[in-house]
Amino acid sequence: MKKLLVATALFAACLSAPSWAQQVSTVVSVDLARYTGKWYEIARFPNRFQDDCIANVTAQYDKRADGDIDVTNRCLQAGGKIDEAVGRARVDDSGTNAKLKVRFVPDWLGWIPYVWADYWIIDLDPAYTLAAVGGPTRDYLWVLSRTPIVPEAEYEALVNRVTAQGFDTAKLVKTRQDSAGK
Repeated sequence: MKKLLVATALFAACLSAPSWAQQVSTVVSVDLARYTGKWYEIARFPNRFQDDCIANVTAQYDKRADGDIDVTNRCLQAGGKIDEAVGRARVDDSGTNAKLKVRFVPDWLGWIPYVWADYWIIDLDPAYTLAAVGGPTRDYLWVLSRTPIVPEAEYEALVNRVTAQGFDTAKLVKTRQDSAGK
């Protein structure tokens, strides 16, 4: 009888899996020609490669002739220095263009699989003005906008949608954007 109760409890636990157990979903489709251009970081999960960024974080995406995308990330560091990281993105799911791989190592190291990281577009408004980018592990999350300031209601609505996908949005830290970042 005890074994049956334990088995039933385990089965019930599997049926009611927590929200973090669900798969991360991307948007249905991304028009990369519309997605490229300049984006302002509105918020992010803290991460080691942006530890020194204190404000004015931007990402510039430019389509390449070979179909890949040039990526240039910039931020203001303490002391007024602008940091720049140059990388490349490639489409990892040509059916949707919503799953990309990105790397920030020189081209000659691009053949190494582990230098490529997931860049999944998990939320994108129809006007291509507000987006959320993360990955299947939920370790990273960025909220991006075409403008340095987003109305709070739009930001909260996006955060609610991302929370529904199992991201711990309590970890989001808003990014300071000021006139130096425009």
